[in-house]
Amino acid sequence: MPILNWIGKEKIVNHDKDVPFRLLRKNKKYSLGKSENLIIEGDNLEALKALMPFYYGKIKCIYIDPPYNTGNEKWVYNDKVNSPKIKEWLGKVVGPEGEDLTRHDKWLCMMYPRLKLLRDLLREDGVIFVSIDDTEHCYLKQILDDIFGPENFIANVIWQKKFSPQNDAKYFSDTHDFIVVYTKKRNSNGEKNGWIRNLLPRTDTMEERYSNLDNDPRGPWSSSDLSVKTYSKEYDYPIKTPSGKIIKPTKGRCWRTSKENLQKLIKDKRIWFGPNGNGVPRIKRFLSEVQAGLVPGTIWMYSEVGHNQEARQILKEIFPEADFPFETPKPVRLIKRILQIATKKNDLILDSFAGSGTTGHAVLDLNKEDGGNRKFILVEMEKNIAKNITAERVKRVAQGYSYKTGNGKTVKVAGLGGGFEYVELGNPLFDKDGIIDKEVSFNDLASYVYFTETHTNLEKLKIRKNYLGEYNDVHYFLLFDGVPKENILNRKFLKEIKKKDGKKIVYADKCLIDEDVLEKHQIIFKQIPYQVKTY
Repeated sequence: MPILNWIGKEKIVNHDKDVPFRLLRKNKKYSLGKSENLIIEGDNLEALKALMPFYYGKIKCIYIDPPYNTGNEKWVYNDKVNSPKIKEWLGKVVGPEGEDLTRHDKWLCMMYPRLKLLRDLLREDGVIFVSIDDTEHCYLKQILDDIFGPENFIANVIWQKKFSPQNDAKYFSDTHDFIVVYTKKRNSNGEKNGWIRNLLPRTDTMEERYSNLDNDPRGPWSSSDLSVKTYSKEYDYPIKTPSGKIIKPTKGRCWRTSKENLQKLIKDKRIWFGPNGNGVPRIKRFLSEVQAGLVPGTIWMYSEVGHNQEARQILKEIFPEADFPFETPKPVRLIKRILQIATKKNDLILDSFAGSGTTGHAVLDLNKEDGGNRKFILVEMEKNIAKNITAERVKRVAQGYSYKTGNGKTVKVAGLGGGFEYVELGNPLFDKDGIIDKEVSFNDLASYVYFTETHTNLEKLKIRKNYLGEYNDVHYFLLFDGVPKENILNRKFLKEIKKKDGKKIVYADKCLIDEDVLEKHQIIFKQIPYQVKTY
């Protein structure tokens, strides 16, 4: 497989391993009730790493709308990837040459470690949707091939983002974006690993094609021509209608079934001869026999899923008092289309480039529509955006809001329900010298230790004092209360843990038990912080 290379790749390809784990701290002031939904303020690279001990392999659907790298400096995330935070990050990770990187190199350096962490957060049957335009589309496809594997590519969707041409365009009027879709991995039989796309809901127009002109007890039906162009002499025969009229296929055509099978269809009342019983025969197809929904295509028209102007209008209605920096927000209907295809009613959705909060809005909207209980995690880097737009938007659509139309009429929009916890990134788990931060609680370290040992998430309700749980016949213990001299594996603690059969791993600051005794009881001692694994 061809491999994409760029300046700085060798220094960034494993950078996700070097990103420190930060603590997640809830801020009740900006939260809306108690909820499993999260809005996280902070750099999404660090936020994704912080989520790992709690959500590794748990996300069903990821949607991201990263910077398109068009060179438009008005973007909040800055399309040239020149925001102070990202420039600082590039300087630290890539080194002095970071200032000399081309636009594409900078963008790839920014995206690669984030996509690696996003893949780790996906469920085995998970799927990721990435919005992009022509500027970085080819490079995005190649790094997604590298991270997810080319065999896990699902589709390249074309979304019509504009409904009218730009007459001032230099060459062509740009009217579409792409949404690139990958699943996590294939099954051994070659199918996509567990992720089964949903059918889209049938439209009213589709339903209106079915009626019940003969009051058939099997319900509404539509009909189609019984004749076909592929000629067969055997199927070229006259048919007598209920009224006695003789009908033959038109020249060059024949019936689609044999005489014998036609009689079975007539007996089963599956042939329609018109209201007077003398029309050209047509075969009936019942609505109950039709596929329950529509197979999604790869071209999404604005009439179906919305456009940029619609998205801007919704933002103006939600925030009539504000002037936003978002030039091309995504419409709620577009994200709902993704959720309809990719999720079931209790799934978890992640958007790590949350911006104006459209994904959270779409989740609440779809839950209201179909009675679902989907959860979302949104990550927004810019502090003011996260608090005053992302969180505030979700709060307003959850509780309801009102706006005035052009003629001064007040429109009230009912709340969608739901809430969220507002979360900020706290201190790193370890400081620059590898010492555990003083703010780290037992649960913080327990979640981290259990995750790095098992690559599964710790269920806090199952913690029993120092016992974290068992995984693959190994029992895990943690002695940690912030006072190093008291976190000791001694004979008193040995009496408690030797009751567990099998292998035992104990994290503590010090061990006072002889090696032969540890071996006898199948105990492995790991010293904090030096033997705490990194991920």
